[in-house]
Amino acid sequence: MAKGHPAGDVLEAWKWRILDQDLGLLVVEAGMPENLKNPQGQLFGGFTPTYVDFVSLYTVHTGDPDRDPTSPRHWLTTINMRCDYFEPIVEPHFVIRGELVNQRGLTSLVSTKFYQNDIMAAHALTTLRSMPSLGPAGPDGPRTTS
Repeated sequence: MAKGHPAGDVLEAWKWRILDQDLGLLVVEAGMPENLKNPQGQLFGGFTPTYVDFVSLYTVHTGDPDRDPTSPRHWLTTINMRCDYFEPIVEPHFVIRGELVNQRGLTSLVSTKFYQNDIMAAHALTTLRSMPSLGPAGPDGPRTTS
């Protein structure tokens, strides 16, 4: 993820390292910027779904091996997400593993697991739907289909 995406910039996603990538699989080493920590020095739980969203979206895109890399990607929208927290994330770097569990038609289900020192700290299930791209927002706000 290049700089310039508002949420990606907050997560410093441009610094993430891809550890593994395959059809329906994405494993990254992510960092925890200081501004995402709660007063106890842990990843503030509200930012966990932002990491999940990014990894889920990119995981779905790994599942389209026949896509022409020069063509625009389809737009994905998150329609449901469930996050379970098991351990506070306190390490400056942790591993996030996204795996495409099911894909049928326009709908995809992704499992995203956070590992800290080889211990699963959080797990999320995300349902995403492919949508037609409407292009960037204009001066009057977001574009709509009507």
